[in-house]
Amino acid sequence: MQNQNFNTKWIYFTMIAIWFAIFVSQFLLLLVIYFAKGDLFNFDFTKPLLSNENSVLLIVLSVLGIITFSISLVLKLIALKKLINNRPADTFQNSVILAIVTIFNCALCEATVLFGLVSAFSFDYQYFFLWFALGILGMILHFPRRENLIADSYKNSF
Repeated sequence: MQNQNFNTKWIYFTMIAIWFAIFVSQFLLLLVIYFAKGDLFNFDFTKPLLSNENSVLLIVLSVLGIITFSISLVLKLIALKKLINNRPADTFQNSVILAIVTIFNCALCEATVLFGLVSAFSFDYQYFFLWFALGILGMILHFPRRENLIADSYKNSF
């Protein structure tokens, strides 16, 4: 039992470290845009959301961003539901599964941010920050929660 709690603790710390690295990378990508294309940060909200020349590609990027964000939320809900309902005796296996799902979901949120990066660099699109806001929101929602890992190990110990 002690060994399982020790392993669960280190899985949680690893999840936090990976989550933090991906979270910080999103802000670093904002800095890259700021230094490479600083004029995009002069927001002019009188411009339309879509221009005629790149509207189809921007719609495709928008849909892809929303899809990746939505998939990350759905996968999280499915994983938590399965872990709560099935509860195999091996809590270490549950912790590893939850860690993998969390990291994958964070990668999907990073993909949402990358679609904003593409829109900023390829199309000089001033509303690129909407993808960044969506990706950062997803990362906040996917912050690893200790109780998701530990509750299972305590329930199986009694």
